[in-house]
Amino acid sequence: MIARVTLEIALRKEFDYLVPVELEGVVEVGSRVQVPFGPRSVLGCVTGMAERSDYPSLKSIIKVIGAQTLVTPKVLKLARWIGEYYCCAPEIALKSVLPEAVRQEKAGWRERLHVRVVPRSGEMPKLSKRQGEIWNILEERREMPLAELIELAETTSGAVRRLEDKGLITITGEISERDPYSNEQILPSYPLPLNAAQAAAMVEIKKAMDAGMREGAPTGAKEGDSRVFLLHGVTGSGKTEVYLQALAHALERGRGGIVLVPEISLTPQTVERFKARFSQGPLQTLVAVLHSHLSTGERHDEWHKIRQGRARIVIGARSAIFAPVDPLGLVIVDEEHENSYKQEESPRYHARDVAIVRGRMEGATVVLGSATPSMESFHNARKGKYSLLDLPERADDKKMPVVRIVDMRQTVRRGNSIPIFSPQLHEAIARRLDAGEQTILFLNRRGYSSSLQCPLCGYVAGCPNCSISLTYHRQEAKLCCHICGHTQTVPKVCPGEKCGNPEIRFAGLGTQKVEETLGKLFPHARIKRMDSDALKRKHDFREILGNFRTGKLDVLLGTQMIAKGLHFPNVTLVGIIHADMALHQPDFRAGERTFQLLTQVAGRAGRGDVEGEVIVQAFTPFHPSIQFARRHDFVGFYEQELEFRQELRYPPAGRIALLTLKGRNEEKVAFSAAHLKKELERALVAFKDLIIAGPAPAPLLKAESFYRHQIMLRTARMSQLSRELAQVQAAIHFPEDVTLAVDIDPVEMS
Repeated sequence: MIARVTLEIALRKEFDYLVPVELEGVVEVGSRVQVPFGPRSVLGCVTGMAERSDYPSLKSIIKVIGAQTLVTPKVLKLARWIGEYYCCAPEIALKSVLPEAVRQEKAGWRERLHVRVVPRSGEMPKLSKRQGEIWNILEERREMPLAELIELAETTSGAVRRLEDKGLITITGEISERDPYSNEQILPSYPLPLNAAQAAAMVEIKKAMDAGMREGAPTGAKEGDSRVFLLHGVTGSGKTEVYLQALAHALERGRGGIVLVPEISLTPQTVERFKARFSQGPLQTLVAVLHSHLSTGERHDEWHKIRQGRARIVIGARSAIFAPVDPLGLVIVDEEHENSYKQEESPRYHARDVAIVRGRMEGATVVLGSATPSMESFHNARKGKYSLLDLPERADDKKMPVVRIVDMRQTVRRGNSIPIFSPQLHEAIARRLDAGEQTILFLNRRGYSSSLQCPLCGYVAGCPNCSISLTYHRQEAKLCCHICGHTQTVPKVCPGEKCGNPEIRFAGLGTQKVEETLGKLFPHARIKRMDSDALKRKHDFREILGNFRTGKLDVLLGTQMIAKGLHFPNVTLVGIIHADMALHQPDFRAGERTFQLLTQVAGRAGRGDVEGEVIVQAFTPFHPSIQFARRHDFVGFYEQELEFRQELRYPPAGRIALLTLKGRNEEKVAFSAAHLKKELERALVAFKDLIIAGPAPAPLLKAESFYRHQIMLRTARMSQLSRELAQVQAAIHFPEDVTLAVDIDPVEMS
């Protein structure tokens, strides 16, 4: 028997190996194996089996890693699609479907010593005072981990071992699962009554799930299957309850489900709601959690719970789409518009799109949920590719918050400098503090000041590695680059040539400065900042949100990690400090992102009994993104934005591939980009609708000491273009220090 193996080194091909007699029946598609390759041995995955090979003198597989195949044939098929569509080597696509914690040869379960009381007959042996204290604990508990017993009894392992010598207990090594939520007390929850819109959505989702289970994976099904739903529900409309009841239906039918959430929204609240619903009763199952904040051991154990079928529901960030749930009945992509679903390095897959392809391959229903869907998803729903389900009202008839726009140009005219808080926002915060209500303040920029400038010579402190100014972090007293991480001390005088001005100034603001100003304005308020600088420890995120939920904090200030997925009934005010900060970036999606962010942040207000208020501070208050967000009018925004996109054939009116060349020598990069364009024009002559824009310097020309030039391709036939680009990529040769990255359906233009 011959095994076709994809190695973990990027060679873009499979290699044939003999299956030795002792491993026949053990090696199968999906097995992790160790094989000889030249003078060394490497790891790989069996991606096919054959009776014969075209190559003579095959080497044999050395050994199989693990007792169970790690990659199911279904997930393997998905990995092949990712490699083809996103123009990456098959082995890189294969790596993406298995967490590193699972791929490691030596990774395994953690064993801990466990103490058990032995059933006793006859007289009790004589015990010392210390042994008696240990025995009293054990007699009550009957069994427990040795480490826990030692801590509880304030004793040593030697003292416990003496009880074993007397035949009273046994101490054995047992697998101890690393559960990131083991210390959480989660109370069971029960299904809530649905309003008319939720109930109608559930009928359609259940119908599709039942049809999928009857028919199985639809071979050759088109993208426009009715098993893909766009659940468009305003903030607070009860989308999560629909998800929970849809998952319950999948479990009733003997299938599992995957719930994707953006990394920033993977909050304790989200996990607790799913664990609470399925913690007991006939549908009881383990709920596995997969995301980047887990330790290696936790990731290993959570993944294997899924592979063994013990956890039939998975919640996680984008890579959780590859979780080995089998059979799969439902995939939910919450906040489907989020950029974090797109991977920034190869394979540059979009988890939402991969979810749709996986659902199609396995006959599973896919639900995309958002209050502010991406232009692409809503366009697909309008065209009939997806089924549109609307939740137009908040659950329990709660009113949408009142949104007030403050023109910050007026506040500047009254004084010499730009205030952080307008009089309206200042007064609103004070009212909430007096009433014992809570406030969320949003600014999507961390640090203290966004730049250090000299008013005399115009010098701006910039990063030596990137085309970006350095941000001042006051607590660390350093200037930092938010691209490459470079830090340097703050100069006492202007370092500009022949200047030396001691009056250098910090310009702009970040969350640190807002926090400091808040403390001065409201000295008795309990304020907490939440951004990536403030969250140093693993459990900080959970702890801060827990304190806010229980009323131990009055004001929560943060970046986009607090913008969505949070439900706090006592929050009656949301303040957005610089609403138009992202509007003027060189990206055609800038308006869409601003609209989405404002709508999502505003949705945190008024979820309890008191009506919510949102105050939006902006310097361009009449921009369509801000005005449509003020009216909670997604459809109006979509229709206006679509006109602009259609004119330039930007998504959803077309599809984009972004080709980025980078190197340390800008001239070489520019020359290589020009050469690449000529090759593309020659190779893609059959694409009549193709638009080639560039080459041009990237909006961020230099990043991490690499210069970057880009070419943008626009077409309606992306699958075909992907195949052609893979051939161009394989055939073209660049200087050694220039590399090409192909990004299909990019979400960032920087």
